[in-house]
Amino acid sequence: MKKANRVIRDHWKVQYKNPGYPHVQQGWVLPPDRMSEYDPFILMADDWFKRGTFSDHPHRGFQTITYVIDGRLEHTDNQGGHSVLHAGDVQYMNAGSGARHAEEAVDEDVIHTLQLWLNLPKSLKQTKSSYQNVLLEDAPVVELAGGSLRVYSGSAEGVTGPMDSLVPINMFEIYLRAGERYSLELPANQNGHVYMLQGEMTFGSEEAGSVTLGKTEAGLLSYDESAEDDKTDVLEITSQERSRVLIYTGKPIGEPVVARGPFVMNTEAEIEEAFEDYRRGRYGPSSQ
Repeated sequence: MKKANRVIRDHWKVQYKNPGYPHVQQGWVLPPDRMSEYDPFILMADDWFKRGTFSDHPHRGFQTITYVIDGRLEHTDNQGGHSVLHAGDVQYMNAGSGARHAEEAVDEDVIHTLQLWLNLPKSLKQTKSSYQNVLLEDAPVVELAGGSLRVYSGSAEGVTGPMDSLVPINMFEIYLRAGERYSLELPANQNGHVYMLQGEMTFGSEEAGSVTLGKTEAGLLSYDESAEDDKTDVLEITSQERSRVLIYTGKPIGEPVVARGPFVMNTEAEIEEAFEDYRRGRYGPSSQ
């Protein structure tokens, strides 16, 4: 039996603004005012910044997945963690009950990153904060007939990525040469999106409907929320030129979301508590 085809249900080109030095440029890949459409994801930002933009700051109630496009990203946290990530590396953070960290450009670099916020269900919002670096060379690569598939998180083509997120997701990077085609199998009940890093690709099939996206364009994927966990469908991808795309999917959590500043909780009262705990020093000492 032929598997159902995914389609792009909405798409847009990312619009950028210049917040001012040291935050050089920012665009919303997933704008926060539409977060109800992205569950379990909350927002996704495309940032260029210099040192001093994201110095010591707190988080609670969600996870971040930071992909380095270019430059060197220095991370420090108040648990004593320190690392420097390079292009193609990813850092996963579980903020849980309270994290305090800094994400900085190294020296005079302008760092270019994508940061995705991944929600936590209420049952996991008070977990201990933690960090995991997934280096480029540690994410397995599957060679395709017309390109390659890198698996950072989840499973595809019989391989599993090393990211160990509390809320399981798929995170894939696909490279295709010009004129090539690939069928990506995905869990049918997982919501998700694509973001074009390079080139131009068409997503979907002729019978189901197709959309062509270029560099810095994002697309939301269709999905079947009622499908059983073991049911899969297929996203058809055709490359018009040498192209790279990031694809993220995850099963919706289905809980209320209240996001204010660096905190994501289920109610306004929990947000107020998060701010009060930070003011009272309950997130620990500075990370810098």
